[in-house]
Amino acid sequence: MGTTSFLMRARGLLRIRNQLVRECLAELLATFVLIIITLSSSAQKITSFEIKGNLLTSYLGGALAVMVGIYTAGGISGAHMNPAFSFAMCLIEQFPWWKFPIFVVVQTLGSFISAGAVYILYYGMGEQHWARESHGDGWGGQVYGHALPLSQDAIWHYSNGTLTVSGPRETASIFATYPADYVSITNGFLDQVIGTGVLIVGLMGIMDARNKAVPKGLEPVVVALLVLSIESSMGANCGCPLNPARDLGPRLFTYVAGWGPEVFRWVEGRG
Repeated sequence: MGTTSFLMRARGLLRIRNQLVRECLAELLATFVLIIITLSSSAQKITSFEIKGNLLTSYLGGALAVMVGIYTAGGISGAHMNPAFSFAMCLIEQFPWWKFPIFVVVQTLGSFISAGAVYILYYGMGEQHWARESHGDGWGGQVYGHALPLSQDAIWHYSNGTLTVSGPRETASIFATYPADYVSITNGFLDQVIGTGVLIVGLMGIMDARNKAVPKGLEPVVVALLVLSIESSMGANCGCPLNPARDLGPRLFTYVAGWGPEVFRWVEGRG
């Protein structure tokens, strides 16, 4: 009885009553979940030399991450997770314009934090760990000889300790998307306009009650299938980010984490 009373009092004290704060925290959590799964799918594929993942698993991870994000916060903030979707909602007067810049900041922050989590998960602190080789001393005891390097974390091992944006061992594409060598700036811009436009049109169709209704509770699954279809058909040119926050947040993280200003430059023949 005492424990139950304590938990109820604690819940009352921790409960956030401000609706805007609740929505922002929900949006932050949903975006964090979306991006950490998406980037981890990419990190697993790249750092394992595509042994433990490939393009399909990366696309599946990104699509299913959208589903998880919607289930996480859809009932509180709407789980926009994407400034393009928030903007579209404002245009059709389903979302107030004054909230738009707040959500954009929260979504970008959530993506930035997610990139940091993936960096820790797959890179650690970038230190080389050492252990001492032991051998017998002839009297039944152990003595230690020279130091031996232990295995390094995935990104450190894959990149040989060098954080690069281009080249055969580049790792920046784990976090942000980069255009293929043959894609011009104009074509890259058009690629993203069309891809994001298809995404928004599909979402509007799913949400429109006048269309064939999606069974209640399965809307996130249908949205995930929509994202997977776009990734599978329009991902070759630019990696199919479809989401300004998904790209900008992690790109800002790579800028400060050691990849440098090249993450913001268009370089012909980057790969």
